[in-house]
Amino acid sequence: MNDPSDNRTPRDPRQMLSRASLALPRDHVRAVSKRTTSSSAMAAPKAASGPPRSAAVSYLRIKSDLHQQLLTDLDRRNLISAGEDQLAEVVEDFVDQALELQDLPLNDGERRQLVDDLLEETLGVGPLAPLLADPAVTDVLVNGPYQVYIERFGHLEKTDVRFRDTEHLVRIIQRIAARVGRRIDEASPMVDARLPDGSRVNATLPPVTIDGPTLSIRRFGRRRLRRDDLMNLGMFSPAMRQLMAWVVRGRKNILISGGTGSGKSTFLGAAAEAIPDRERIVTVEDAAELILDQQHVVRMETRPPNIEGLGRIAARDLVINALRMRPDRIIVGEVRGGEALDMLQAMNTGHDGSLTTIHANSPRDALARLETMVLMAGLELPSRAIREQIVSAIQLVIHIRRYEDGVRRVQTIAEITGMEGDTPQLQDIFVFRSRGRQGKRLAGDFVATGIVPRVVEQMRAENIEVPLHLFHVAQ
Repeated sequence: MNDPSDNRTPRDPRQMLSRASLALPRDHVRAVSKRTTSSSAMAAPKAASGPPRSAAVSYLRIKSDLHQQLLTDLDRRNLISAGEDQLAEVVEDFVDQALELQDLPLNDGERRQLVDDLLEETLGVGPLAPLLADPAVTDVLVNGPYQVYIERFGHLEKTDVRFRDTEHLVRIIQRIAARVGRRIDEASPMVDARLPDGSRVNATLPPVTIDGPTLSIRRFGRRRLRRDDLMNLGMFSPAMRQLMAWVVRGRKNILISGGTGSGKSTFLGAAAEAIPDRERIVTVEDAAELILDQQHVVRMETRPPNIEGLGRIAARDLVINALRMRPDRIIVGEVRGGEALDMLQAMNTGHDGSLTTIHANSPRDALARLETMVLMAGLELPSRAIREQIVSAIQLVIHIRRYEDGVRRVQTIAEITGMEGDTPQLQDIFVFRSRGRQGKRLAGDFVATGIVPRVVEQMRAENIEVPLHLFHVAQ
């Protein structure tokens, strides 16, 4: 029989809540940021008693204590990895019990906020939620629990956001990974994942990152940027927009190159808008992030190995499998390795109109990197044979760059015209020419070089009337 004087923590959540002391010790009041104070004051009615700073600290302390109890209860009931709908119901029941059993010093506004905050802490990204709610934020970079940076309007800035401790940050990272069926722990300390809104996520744990866990979130906005949006933002000109639409409809193979964060994936999604809705599209990505308008889309995603080192599904496996799925178009989110060979072979064997991206500093660098990736497939192919495959498979290389003012622009649209000796030949169709700075923004123009690309001549021969005035040099 249990001793009634036993003071161990009870297992039942109602008993836990009834015994928990949520009172605020007067000698342990911590200072909070002005922003937290102001947001709490907005939620509370003006008639609430006590100074705003004390009220804010009290609310934060109560939320922290309840969150710890909630996590303990979820772990005991093995619900940490449960679905979002089930977790939302459990969290709401938990808060109802807390408010019923405890005389918490919260007003009506704070009680409603408590439910929302605990749901966000349990289901979402915790303290990062306000940053991800800001449409101007394009990157969130977490260097440990106490250092959070964002990129806004092309510039990095430090924020006042903090995690409670390292364990809190690790829990958020593991929750994000679990949502997409990935895992991250000491045995597998790196992960690529995505958020429900399509944002790309990379996370690491020690010992890979020596100073603590890191989290990098690349956001794509609340809505996908379309071709007209990108054109209005200055990414390309109307003439370039028309050319891209014509070559995509004309089933020409396009390689999109650029550096990290230059906007390759966003541009890829915008270019794919021109694909007719009647065509079957198969996409291959490391982390599924492309959102296409077309209805007939099959999305495929790679998978890392499990803890035993088994179960890995590489991009090359998916590209090979995609060829058996009767695709009209194959879109590879990014080529990084041996899948480049299978992609080129697909482009050369009837799968015209395919699109992909690659990390490179220029169109010529993109072709050199593509050649290197083909060699990573493990086949001893001569360089000339690989280059001939590249020249035969790809018609256009579109290079994107993020300039010094933070604006992402199409720097060059180049056409592959053939081989001269052992060297692939490129000719520029459109280029961006800078004219220096005007205030904070770089001034410049997208100009045609006057060359009519061969793909246009081919499309006109197929009765696809591409207007030639697009390529006239502006006077």
